[in-house]
Amino acid sequence: MKTNLASWSRGRLIAVIAAGLVLLLLVGVGVYGLITGPRPPDDRAPDPAPTVTAPGENEPAVPGPPRVVPSHDPDEFARNVAEALFGWDTGSGLMPLDYTAGLLEVGDPSGAEQAGLASDIAAYLPSREAWIELRQYATTQHLVINHSFMPEAWDQAVEQAQPGQLPPGATAVTIEGTRHREGVWNDEPVTAEQSVSFTVFLACPPPAPQFRTGLCHVLRLSQLDNPLR
Repeated sequence: MKTNLASWSRGRLIAVIAAGLVLLLLVGVGVYGLITGPRPPDDRAPDPAPTVTAPGENEPAVPGPPRVVPSHDPDEFARNVAEALFGWDTGSGLMPLDYTAGLLEVGDPSGAEQAGLASDIAAYLPSREAWIELRQYATTQHLVINHSFMPEAWDQAVEQAQPGQLPPGATAVTIEGTRHREGVWNDEPVTAEQSVSFTVFLACPPPAPQFRTGLCHVLRLSQLDNPLR
């Protein structure tokens, strides 16, 4: 009976972590989001902005969310975005909105794609409710990148775009990798892995003050497992 209970408990945690993967009901947008422009306003009330309070005398300071390492190179920057997008820890004291804020810091400096990018990022992260559930099992996640490349379909998208529709230096990089989740159940580690692929749409414009001295910035994200090829 003990063996059956242990197996059932372990299976339940694996199911919870796997469910967390399924709960990422992805509503990301691909190239057409860049071509057609921002989405119409969402009637749903946005999540409240995170409140920062000074830690008490006996309370440790909560670390900030992971920051995307800047780069002038499209492939390197796309990889940095991917690692920040998939790297989180439910035991860090942060919430999904905090991780979103870290990624938005390297978003479109013009603001034209920020609303769409925020929606894309939210689709990759667990919901607040799922996050709280996963926190009970000390769930963490990270991405191992296997391959990155500029998709051939991007050239077709550029040809179809009207003059001025794409920002200077716009490009796309498709990422293929493995998403790893780890958790703890009854003091025993449990893991789950899943192959993932997606496309990061970004721009690496020539050096200019309005373009952050030529550093790349992320525009949008494709739907997970529906990348450009």
